[in-house]
Parts: sequence; C-alpha cells; structure tokens
Amino acid sequence: MTDDRVAIVTGAARGIGAATAVRLAREGFAVAVCDLDEAACAGTVADIVKNGGKALAVGVDVADSARVPAAVARVAAELGPPVVLVNNAGVTRDNMLFKMSDDDWDTVMSVHLRGSFLMSRAAQEHMTKAGWGRIVNLSSVSALGNRGQVNYSAAKAGLQGFTKTLAIELGKFGVTANAIAPGFIATEMTAATADRVGVAWEDFKAAAAKEIPVRRVGTPEDIAGTVAFLVSDDASFVSGQVIYVAGGPRA
Repeated sequence: MTDDRVAIVTGAARGIGAATAVRLAREGFAVAVCDLDEAACAGTVADIVKNGGKALAVGVDVADSARVPAAVARVAAELGPPVVLVNNAGVTRDNMLFKMSDDDWDTVMSVHLRGSFLMSRAAQEHMTKAGWGRIVNLSSVSALGNRGQVNYSAAKAGLQGFTKTLAIELGKFGVTANAIAPGFIATEMTAATADRVGVAWEDFKAAAAKEIPVRRVGTPEDIAGTVAFLVSDDASFVSGQVIYVAGGPRA
C-alpha cells in the first residue's frame, strides 16, 4: 500500500464524523469530508488543513443514487482513488411505533442503509482495483433494541448484516469491512435528544454514565480511535466484525 491514501468520511461536518476525519488525516490520509451541506464541512476541513493535512469538502446526499457516484468520482479526481470509506452519515426520527409515520421510517432507512449501500458500491471499485481497502460502517447499541427507535434500531441492525456480507464478498480483493456500534456518545445529536425529553444536558450525561461500567459517557474521539485501528494495516485480519464501543459489554 502506498502512502498516498485517500479516505471518505460521510456525515463529517460534526460529531463522530468530524472527529474521525481529523483522526484519519492525522494518520496520514487525505480525507474527503462529506456531508449533505458542503458549506457545513468547512470547519472540519479547516481543522485538518491547519495541522498540515489534506482535505476536500464534498456535499452529497448519500441516499441519492445519481449524486453518490458523482461525489466519489470527484474525490478520485481531486484527491485520488479512495481506499477507505467510513459510512457515518445518519439521522434520527424517534417515535413510538404507533406514532411513527411512513416518512419517519423511510428517511432513517434511506440515509443509514441505502446511503451505506450506495457509497460502498461506488467506493469498492477503487478498493478492488488497488487490491487494498477498508470499509467501516457505524452501527449502534440501538441495534440490540431501543424504545422509541424502531426505525433507527432496524437500520443499525441491518448495517451489521450488510457489513458481514461485504466482508465475505470483498475479502478476496484485499478489502475488509467492519462495523462499530457506539454506546452513549456526547454529540449534538444526543444533546438534541436530551432537549427533546426535557432533561438538562449535564444531567442527561450524568444519568447515562451511571449505567456505563467505565462510569463515563463516550466522546467522538473514542470512536475515531477505533476507526483508525480498523483502517490500519494492523487490522488486516479483522473483517466482518461488530465492535461495541460502549464502555462495557454489549451484544
């Protein structure tokens, strides 16, 4: 594998995606910072560039079958052929089953599952040609079931089966596929959940930490560190796995 490695991170304007993009740049990757709003990626790109890294902001709707191939082609043209893909883009539309709308269901499925499928299908061509590649999909502990998240839980569980199948199909081309299932991670998304249920953010985190064996909530950097391992040469014999990064045992 050459030193001119290119990574794509979706949902990289903030949170886990931003932390992952910054970490991969630190590991020597040129990073395509992808999000629905290209302008929103500016902060992440700036963080990478000011530390001597190389990054490109790319606006893309990962659920759009026309825009995804165009976005990946742009990355290949401007940064180089991508050999790492981190499917992190995600949304929540939480509600109880009897209140959940068709749109709540379809939106979550489209971003998480369709998006990961379209991005992986487009990126794998470059990986298989290179004879080396890494795909990391962001699942969640919610894949094990979570009240009020029947759509999100189903999508995140689906990503685990998707990951295992990618590992089987792409392994002979030198491409690994793994999933990370985060537990409680302090991000804007979880802060919005606290706000929605009417609990102060600090109290929300404190209550969550009491239920976590290591007695703290996770950070985006906790996930970024796991991604960094999975895309490294050290992880070449790790594929088709779901790693719960949750401060304690899950599964």
